[in-house]
Amino acid sequence: MISGYAQTNIQLYRQLAELGYPSTDVSRVHRGHGLAMKLFTGLFRGSGRPILAHLVGTASVLASVRAPIEEVTAGLLHSAYSHGEFGNYWRGPDQAKRAQVVAAVGPEVEALVLGYTRLPWTAKTIGALADTAAASKDREVLLMRLANEVDDHQDLGLLYVTGVERRREFIRTALHRCPEMAERLGYPGLALELAHVLDETLSTEVAASLQGPQDDAFLLAPASHTWRPAVVSRWVLAKLSHALAWRRGRRAVLYRPESAPVASS
Repeated sequence: MISGYAQTNIQLYRQLAELGYPSTDVSRVHRGHGLAMKLFTGLFRGSGRPILAHLVGTASVLASVRAPIEEVTAGLLHSAYSHGEFGNYWRGPDQAKRAQVVAAVGPEVEALVLGYTRLPWTAKTIGALADTAAASKDREVLLMRLANEVDDHQDLGLLYVTGVERRREFIRTALHRCPEMAERLGYPGLALELAHVLDETLSTEVAASLQGPQDDAFLLAPASHTWRPAVVSRWVLAKLSHALAWRRGRRAVLYRPESAPVASS
């Protein structure tokens, strides 16, 4: 395992190159990050951490265990259907969303993202998933889930939310099986990492004043992008002004006499 995981796209590209992934693989991740920037603009975890940083971190964990590039790229987009903003604020997969992901990163990656979305990950199911991990047909998706848990907990990020005790209870009742799951999948280093970060989350205290106002993800748009009447009117006026200026300039070009001097810019 490497110490510290990438949190930006550039850090991830460098990590992939240093681990020996070919440039074609890095380019694929680059395309995935381009889509992720569009889907997760202005989206934050309850702690205030940008979700894009978490997605990069999940991909980085997968790269650190030398996962195939399809899984690394899927890790970068694993929340696309649960939290990604495709333009209509509807959650969940549909054909139009799936087509957009396929166009960006290919059908293999999209299938993994869809599998991640549909995998039941609850206190009732995690134990059974751990018991059957070695023979599971969803091995790749389970590995993505474990990478997600590593990045979620590696910076104590789940202590910087309002629902700390609920998060800790989920570790005690379900997530404590994750190291065992990693072992059964054939990733002993990841198992040790999971045990370490989960134990830290259970044993560390964070000042309440540092805990974010929300427990789950939230969208925070720039002030100029909120549809207030004043903002909308300014936007419309700016568009009209630009269009009129363009038309005046266009007429000047079309009807300027041949002898007229041309102003320098």
